[in-house]
Amino acid sequence: MKKEVEMILEKLEGFRDPKIELEQYVTPSNLASFLTTTAKLFGDLEIVVDLGCGTGILAIASAILGAYAIGVDIDTEALRIARMNAKKVGVEVDFIACDVSNFNLKKRCTVMMNPPFGIRKRHADRPFLEKALEIGEKIYSIHSAGSEKFVKKLAEERGFTITHIWKFIIPLRKTYSFHEKPFKEIAVEVFRIERKDGSARG
Repeated sequence: MKKEVEMILEKLEGFRDPKIELEQYVTPSNLASFLTTTAKLFGDLEIVVDLGCGTGILAIASAILGAYAIGVDIDTEALRIARMNAKKVGVEVDFIACDVSNFNLKKRCTVMMNPPFGIRKRHADRPFLEKALEIGEKIYSIHSAGSEKFVKKLAEERGFTITHIWKFIIPLRKTYSFHEKPFKEIAVEVFRIERKDGSARG
């Protein structure tokens, strides 16, 4: 199942004009496939919200696996590509143009996201994580290596616990003009975070 999803995701279009201030990078298809197929095995793929969805890879992967998927992003050009990508692979995804801080959802959901790593702006991932902890029951989130202490503290303050941490080395494609190499390998940590039993929402 993982390989089949990965092969479909490899056909998706990435950013045409990535915005460095938004730290826009495409999530590698193998990592997106790992996240979503793992969430499926945990029974976490009913309603999925992809915060900062960019060109839609995590939302689309979730929809391929049967989820009702919502993608949220502030960049309307990225969302235009995301809608084309969803149409290309034949899945329905609700894409919403909105700052993640202003997004809300009344239903219980799983948040699936690859937020900014905070390379340009320290803790740029914080508003994404705060929103995920506000609306989500389960969260799958990709962060730069060394983020565990920050993620754990914020999660525990909001009544959540980290159940799993997976560590990967992923190839980052040359995205911006200042990148010197076609690929750069970076270390990331992927977290599965779960609301503790009895914790109040919001």
